Amino acid sequence: MQALMLAAGMGKRLGKLTKDNTKCMLPIQGKTLIERAVEALLDAGIKKMTIVVGYKGDNLKKFLTEECTNPRIKEMDFVFIDNPIYDKTNNIYSLYLGKDVLIEDDTILLESDLIYEPELIKKLVESDKVNAVTVAKYEQWMDGTVIKIGENDQITEFIEKKDFNYKEIDKYYKTVNIYKFTKEFSEKQILPFLDAYIKAYGENEYYELIFKIIAHLSRSDLKALDIGNIKWYEMDDIQDVEIANALFAKGEDKLKLFQKMYGGYWRFENILDYCYLVNPYYPPKEMIDKFKHEMSQLITQYPSGLHTQNINASRLLGNVDDKYLVVGNGAAELINILGNTLSGNMYVSKTAFNEYIRCFRNCNFNIYDESKNLYKLNIAETLENIPLNDIICIVNPDNPTGAFVRFEDMINIIQACHSEDKILIVDESFVDFADKDKRYTLIKDDILSTYKNLIVVKSISKSYGIPGVRLGVLATGNEDLLSVIKNNLPVWNINSFGEYYLQNCTLYKKEYEKACDKIAEERTRFINELRNLGIEVYDSQANFVLVNLDSVNSTDLAVDLLCNYDIFIKDLRTKNSFKGLNFVRLAIRTTEENNKLIEGLKHALNIKDKQRKR
Repeated sequence: MQALMLAAGMGKRLGKLTKDNTKCMLPIQGKTLIERAVEALLDAGIKKMTIVVGYKGDNLKKFLTEECTNPRIKEMDFVFIDNPIYDKTNNIYSLYLGKDVLIEDDTILLESDLIYEPELIKKLVESDKVNAVTVAKYEQWMDGTVIKIGENDQITEFIEKKDFNYKEIDKYYKTVNIYKFTKEFSEKQILPFLDAYIKAYGENEYYELIFKIIAHLSRSDLKALDIGNIKWYEMDDIQDVEIANALFAKGEDKLKLFQKMYGGYWRFENILDYCYLVNPYYPPKEMIDKFKHEMSQLITQYPSGLHTQNINASRLLGNVDDKYLVVGNGAAELINILGNTLSGNMYVSKTAFNEYIRCFRNCNFNIYDESKNLYKLNIAETLENIPLNDIICIVNPDNPTGAFVRFEDMINIIQACHSEDKILIVDESFVDFADKDKRYTLIKDDILSTYKNLIVVKSISKSYGIPGVRLGVLATGNEDLLSVIKNNLPVWNINSFGEYYLQNCTLYKKEYEKACDKIAEERTRFINELRNLGIEVYDSQANFVLVNLDSVNSTDLAVDLLCNYDIFIKDLRTKNSFKGLNFVRLAIRTTEENNKLIEGLKHALNIKDKQRKR
């Protein structure tokens, strides 16, 4: 068996990364795509490889025959075919140039812009499917040709991008662009259609169109080989390279790359994100369907201005006049403006959400250490420090500790700040997840009108499970401050999706309350399960818990869970308040997902125990 790689393309969408080299020369985690491909082929017993080259082809030839220091490259017998009109043709012509190779021996045909685990090639070579197309169940990040599969893995249809039907996503498989053909299949089915198609339609087409025709033949023996959980990725643009680097990284490097992204983990379909905080039980399917129906309108129409968004927010919050509100593109936007506006001495927890330190550039910080009080706010100490500071900042429940300030204690703090004419910032982004008998909000007309020194910040994105929409609210009775904040916002700081959400969320108020109740219920179960493992967990009223791993290195655990179990957790070891300590924060997700984390922790912590005994 031999291999045929098509590597003539220019890779224009990769920009500067392919300025001087073809796509297969891209390094991913210190090794080029071509090296990875060669190693995978050799592992599968293939020692002859023909490469159709074009753009920067001489560079590739020189690399493989002279410059590459990878000793395994010398084990491969390379043959090169030049495509002199690579800039005017597409991959169908490159395949045409390699047609004589196809009938020399059974062939693995592969594209040059792919990265995959080596076992993919071995699985394909060893498969009893003699003519096979490697496929993966369709996922959101995929692009290009998809197929449908019938009985006995028979490919029934190749579907071009223009014919993609989102209503049939569950039936689709994405072609991985790695194939296996017998020389007889190539001679009797591929080559005749290849010749005819080029003569009829020209050289600037994709070879998948040939396979589309073959799949419709009643005598076609083209089968799909599902690669299952084998990792792979296709690199079309610069962002794909960034994703591939994270996907194929190992050890602590992988963890650092994931931490650097700050989101976007939907592109990693198998990753369970226990780092970033959402509401897994909301919004309901009915609301999502409503969004889907209005998608074209929302994309093509301008959103309303800030005044309308504030009215919509008042409907969501229910207990407050819109004159006290300003809506932000996430709470982070409002915190940033607030930080640029306020100045003075600020009393804030050492463990508090970092934005309350990072964004308050004009403040001097009096930081209190909650660790001395089991990571809970010391009410008496806070009251004593109010006269000594200009601004008091409380996150309730606190992030990342989950510690909660009862309503009675919070009112005492509010009144003390009012008496001393001090500004009080309360972030209640997670308060809706508190137990039902403890849950409350400060965003009420009577509170805001009485205590004009009070500023309440609330992230709608977190509690309502819509971080991708980006919504947050700031509430205060301080009219001058509100005016400054509004003047620092653009005319359209909220997009149409955010506006539509605010308009419709009141229709699902009961569903939202039930979702928050589910979080509270699951949190109790989850904490008990963790404690049953002998893990120290702090009481929490948020949709996350703080865990002290004691002598187990938290970074090692985070790496282990990510690399071996596809679970991404928040390692707090580098956070100022936990520097050098082995603390992690774990989000609360669904029961099924939480059970997967529990199982991962059982295995990972058992490994750590053995290491410690050594």
